[in-house]
Amino acid sequence: MPDDHAAPPPLDPAAFAARYGPRALVAGGANGMGAEYCRQIAAMGIDLVVLDRDEAALATTASELRAMPGAVDVVTAVVDLGQPMEQLLDAVRRVIGDLEIGLLVTNAAWSPVGPFIETDLAALVAAIDINCRAPVVLTHELGSRMAARARGGIIVMSSLAAETGTANVALYSATKAFDLVLAEGLWYELRGRGVDVVAIRPGSTRTPSWQSTQPASGDLKGVMEPAAVVADALAALGTTPSIAAGSANRAAEAMFRSMTRRDVIELMSGITSRLVPPDASRA
Repeated sequence: MPDDHAAPPPLDPAAFAARYGPRALVAGGANGMGAEYCRQIAAMGIDLVVLDRDEAALATTASELRAMPGAVDVVTAVVDLGQPMEQLLDAVRRVIGDLEIGLLVTNAAWSPVGPFIETDLAALVAAIDINCRAPVVLTHELGSRMAARARGGIIVMSSLAAETGTANVALYSATKAFDLVLAEGLWYELRGRGVDVVAIRPGSTRTPSWQSTQPASGDLKGVMEPAAVVADALAALGTTPSIAAGSANRAAEAMFRSMTRRDVIELMSGITSRLVPPDASRA
């Protein structure tokens, strides 16, 4: 098995489309990282189903995708991934119908920012619904269909924050640890049934939601662009159970594992304690 601290191998777009087409579903695909997933997947000729709660941004991204050279078919749906399981599953099934989904990207996330006990409890529970329950519903529904066809791929967005508990985003870190462990277990369970699963652990990435949490002064070094994270994720699918996005983040993880857990918490919390509550924190 490849080392999860190594760079993923080069991506063969034709082989990727043959294995993970004809259509991908991107949950949380209207903005930031999700929109970039849509662009790169569409560029390989794979049709799309894009889910998001932001209707205006969803329409804008869909228009952009349809205007790309060699435009693919794009189906969009306004879906709140935080709604109860039965309603979410019903909404997903209505959107998909009899479409064949060969690739699932669970990208949507919500990160309340601030001290845990001073954060509204409803916001914390909503983050669990969106970050944990929604990926479970989507991977169970679509993973079952993929396994029945013996072909498909699932990309689960975790985070470098899953490495340890961190101040100001303690709940978010916990949900991303859940995503990481879920994906790694599914990687083993489904690999013999023709379905590839990978968890991606990005660090600081220049998305609108990330930018909204940054302090007014100063700029973190080593911030990745969404295009680089997505490229790593697509290349890693089918090669490893999980991977940190970007060489700097892979080096950081290797360093963390040489440190005591207390020291990692201190280091990471020193960074996250400077975050500020965003006006709109969903990714």
